[in-house]
Amino acid sequence: MSGGPGRAVLASAIRGLWVAAVAVVSAAAPAPAAVFNPETFTLENGMQVVVVPNHRVPVVVHTVWYRVGSADDPVGKSGLAHFLEHLMFKGTKTAAPGEFSRIIARNGGNENAFTSQDYTGYYQKVARDRLELVMKLEADRMVNLDLADAVVLPERDVILEERRSRTDNEPGALLGEQIRAAQYLAHPYGVPIIGWEHEIRALTTEQALAFYRRHYAPNNAILVVAGDITAAELRPLAETYYGAIARREIAPRARPQEPPQRAARRLEMRDARVRQAEWNRSYLAPSQTAGASEHAFPLQVLAEILGGSTTSRLYRALVVERKVAASAGAWYDDVSLDLTRFGVYATPSPGVDVAALETAVDGEIDRLLADGVAAEEVERIKRRMIASTTYARDSLYVAARAFGSALTAGLTVEDVEAWPDRIAAVTAEQVNAAARAVLRPETSVTGVLLPEEAG
Repeated sequence: MSGGPGRAVLASAIRGLWVAAVAVVSAAAPAPAAVFNPETFTLENGMQVVVVPNHRVPVVVHTVWYRVGSADDPVGKSGLAHFLEHLMFKGTKTAAPGEFSRIIARNGGNENAFTSQDYTGYYQKVARDRLELVMKLEADRMVNLDLADAVVLPERDVILEERRSRTDNEPGALLGEQIRAAQYLAHPYGVPIIGWEHEIRALTTEQALAFYRRHYAPNNAILVVAGDITAAELRPLAETYYGAIARREIAPRARPQEPPQRAARRLEMRDARVRQAEWNRSYLAPSQTAGASEHAFPLQVLAEILGGSTTSRLYRALVVERKVAASAGAWYDDVSLDLTRFGVYATPSPGVDVAALETAVDGEIDRLLADGVAAEEVERIKRRMIASTTYARDSLYVAARAFGSALTAGLTVEDVEAWPDRIAAVTAEQVNAAARAVLRPETSVTGVLLPEEAG
């Protein structure tokens, strides 16, 4: 049930897993028409169901995803979605606080939950013959959550401690939080998933229950089950436990949208706890569902070319050849309901000034923009993206994550299945166009983390 600002990193890692999960063709063969071969149906109350059959072992991963995340927190109540995620384990009208987790453990399973900007998810991994049990438990807490101050307020203190340990005690996490806040002036993606401390302290039982009643309904949820099951076998269980829950009216996800960024933004943070300087930059970027989404797939390839591995342009130039950096890379979050970010980062080698490192990074970006990427480079990266993830679909958890994170961000089952075809179709011209569209100083936020000055 972990959450917090580390969640931004976790969300990025999860989206990277999604990229890995759906690239499963061989380097030499054409992209397949399907990846996971899911089966899908919708219950009468509006709950979408996705089944990913995998009969290698008699195990299933059962997940429920709600189309609500931290970006849907009411203004002034940051952290509420994450707070409710914790409270979903605190009892229902028929189960005592903590009983959910105890039952799963007694039955040999494991479970957890997670909150991102766009979704809140719950999962259990159990033996196939325990699936009906976890469906009964999860359906119960979808509609029967029962909270009182006696269990809510201590959990609020747990979250405050989580924030202290993961953010306030980590200068890098604090800077990352500030970079995100500087990137988004209007959109709630600028607010940390765990929330601002002073707003967490003010969260109440009544607010959590109101948020629960507003967003937790079958027609605002997606059930994804991966493993030793078929849709024909799952459907009667889904209808029995989830289909019996009445749908409710759900308000549209109305979020303030980000205005055009017209000036570069810069942050510098010094902290006595810092031993190694860090340099980070993020650019406001389109996602698969927001902004100039035609750039989303080329940007995935661009991130790999620029900084996805030890053979990438940044690593090779800055770490291997010039030795001005101890590490360097790039990342891109493409699965996001609204505008997302493309990031570049580097850590200076001992004795190297951060300003000199930044000049070197800028030089590599300028070179890429001026000269472009070659068709051969793009083809090599696409082959590597595909070949390195051949066995990703064997993971039940990754399969469930692939569909849950995509569907809550406005994508479809077909979008997940089409990923290899769309990556295979990316051209060098498209990568160059995406780079020119996104890697612009006026849409950037640069953050520098430095040791405290002597004296």
